[in-house]
Amino acid sequence: MAQESPKNSAAEIPVTSNGEVDDSHEHGFNRDLKRSLPAGLGLSETQITSHGFDSTKEGVIEAGSFQGSQRTQTKSGPVILADETKNPAMEKLELVRKWSLNTYKCTRQIISEKLGRGSRTVDLELEAQIDILRDNKKKYENILKLAQTLSTQLFQMVHTQRQLGDAFADLSLKSLELHEEFGYNADTQKLLAKNGETLLGAINFFIASVNTLVNKTIEDTLMTVKQYESARIEYDAYRTDLEELNLGPRDANTLPKIEQSQHLFQAHKEKYDKMRNDVSVKLKFLEENKVKVLHNQLVLFHNAIAAYFAGNQKQLEQTLKQFHIKLKTPGVDAPSWLEEQ
Repeated sequence: MAQESPKNSAAEIPVTSNGEVDDSHEHGFNRDLKRSLPAGLGLSETQITSHGFDSTKEGVIEAGSFQGSQRTQTKSGPVILADETKNPAMEKLELVRKWSLNTYKCTRQIISEKLGRGSRTVDLELEAQIDILRDNKKKYENILKLAQTLSTQLFQMVHTQRQLGDAFADLSLKSLELHEEFGYNADTQKLLAKNGETLLGAINFFIASVNTLVNKTIEDTLMTVKQYESARIEYDAYRTDLEELNLGPRDANTLPKIEQSQHLFQAHKEKYDKMRNDVSVKLKFLEENKVKVLHNQLVLFHNAIAAYFAGNQKQLEQTLKQFHIKLKTPGVDAPSWLEEQ
């Protein structure tokens, strides 16, 4: 008889009475393994499942988070992150990105217009008014420069006349034989100096008013014009982008871009329309204010010059009173605020 081969405990497969594989030993092994692990280590639970020899599946090792006697199963799906506080650095980076993109689009639009390849939006009536305003500003600046030169020269002449009158008066006292002649010349030079100071006050008032008109009122309007021109360039840049996207194919990738471009185009169109209306309103008010200011100043300048060279001292003083011009007495300081009270 052939001798029986020694039994190997590792190869034994227990079978129940109804012919099924007995897995009680396997569950016992898993239970002992769980008990042997410390409860506080937070290790992953490991379960080893065996299958019969006739199964084509391999052994499966299932892992799960170890929480005492329970196991939490994770469900697959989209991961939703909780809202966190926005990082200021990321916000600044996003602003820089938007600014860079906008600058690129505007620069490309400007270059295209200069090369004659790009189209630009033109409001003929408004553009004509802006060109007239800029041309008038240059002419007013020239008038202002000449008036300042005249004021400087007149001041020097008045100063010379005053010194000459003092010299004649001194000689009138020291020269008995020419006392009357020196006296007449001294009175004439002092009168001319006084009338010159009156005329100088009128010219300086004219200069101050024109300077306010040119360097403040008109300059403020031109600043609005610059903002309008920037808004026009942005509007044309985003309009060109939208036109290029509309000419291209429409699919799942381009439709979101077209929708976003349409939204940006609409926003810049509203900004452009608003700036255009602002410029139109400012040009209208500027024209009314300019006519009123220059009318008064030109009348003042004419009457003062005419009265001075006509030797009409009374008319010259009346002209200054008409425009509420107060002359500063030479050598006398302005009163303090306590004296004015």
